[in-house]
Amino acid sequence: MQANRILVVDDEREIAELIRDYLEEEHYEVAICADGGEAWRRFGAFRPHLAVLDVMLPGIDGLELCRRIRAESAIPVIMLSARKEEADKILGLGLGADDYVVKPFSPKEVVARVKAQLRRFGPLSSLSAERDVLTFGELEIEPQAYAVRVGETAVPLTAKEFEVLRLLALHPNQVLSRQQIYDRVWGVNEYGDLNTVTIHIQRIRQKIERDCAGPRCIRTIWGVGYKFGGPAYE
Repeated sequence: MQANRILVVDDEREIAELIRDYLEEEHYEVAICADGGEAWRRFGAFRPHLAVLDVMLPGIDGLELCRRIRAESAIPVIMLSARKEEADKILGLGLGADDYVVKPFSPKEVVARVKAQLRRFGPLSSLSAERDVLTFGELEIEPQAYAVRVGETAVPLTAKEFEVLRLLALHPNQVLSRQQIYDRVWGVNEYGDLNTVTIHIQRIRQKIERDCAGPRCIRTIWGVGYKFGGPAYE
């Protein structure tokens, strides 16, 4: 099975190398960078499945790097910071980060959080391993790169939006209930409003559908749930 690729960005090389060593023990493929500019250049070539970013970086800081990554991809992002202020954490999460770890930390904690975030995205399935791109008309989804395009236009989705879309796309013409989607994306141990699913579906449609009033990619099956695909994709 292909190893998940992790990008670790920290200007304290000892910390970056320590995280790398622990992740490699878990059979991840790891690239480390010391500044934001280098990391941004490496991002496109390395195509990581998850990024671990220090907030305080020379050049492009971690928050700006997170913003740029989120504009291009829905991969999970874990922020590292020596600052404990709640406002910093809120800012990072508001820019699209999925988790936030305060220094000093145990490398084992970072590994555990990496595993947790990748579980949310699911393992590299046999379908996504065999097919790098899922194509449905003009819509293209790259499950491993967490990238979406409509025609030639890249579509920026949040992490949860991508998870919902990928889940539906990997089960074309199968009706999934809101509860099933919530359990798979947010987790069966999470307690929340199922309207969250509805809101995410609406946001996804606004980004990928030509006509949200008559969606062709994600169709509502009233009283049951949602189905990916329609006449154009059958």
